[in-house]
Amino acid sequence: MSNDLSLRGSVLAAITLFSVVALLIGVDLVTDYREGVSWAHLSVEAAVLVAAVAGVLVLWRQLYQSRTDLAQARVEAKQWRQENQQLLAGLSSAIQTQFRRWALTGAETEVGLLLLKGLSHKEIAELRRTSERTAREQARSVYRKSGLGGRASLSAFFLEDLLLPPSDPQMDDLC
Repeated sequence: MSNDLSLRGSVLAAITLFSVVALLIGVDLVTDYREGVSWAHLSVEAAVLVAAVAGVLVLWRQLYQSRTDLAQARVEAKQWRQENQQLLAGLSSAIQTQFRRWALTGAETEVGLLLLKGLSHKEIAELRRTSERTAREQARSVYRKSGLGGRASLSAFFLEDLLLPPSDPQMDDLC
């Protein structure tokens, strides 16, 4: 999530930079024309102006496409959640039950859920308003109490049996 915001900020900064460059070149081009600068010089500046404007347009289009793609992904995710609400509730209940079996504290449970969602220690710390070190220690405690080796093992513990094995063409022929 923060990577998306960072990328969007970078694209907006690049658009702003290209726009400022285009503006400055445009002003310089008009000034040079009034002063009677050679056509060759004006042509070079005009080419740079066109390149700067093209950069603005390309980046603006890229930003628009990214926003469109993100909006579409959000719609699809919402639709998927609605279609699978009952399954998600059962999975959530099963995860909570397992966390209780592992005797996780409330904070460890919250960190465990955020780890399962794929958040980094830094993102977990920001959400929970703690230090990154605290989030990392609580994650280690989750792994220690569960007997699992890390984030991948934690995710696999809950997801491994939910996913169907790859289809075997030879088995399909037998059925």
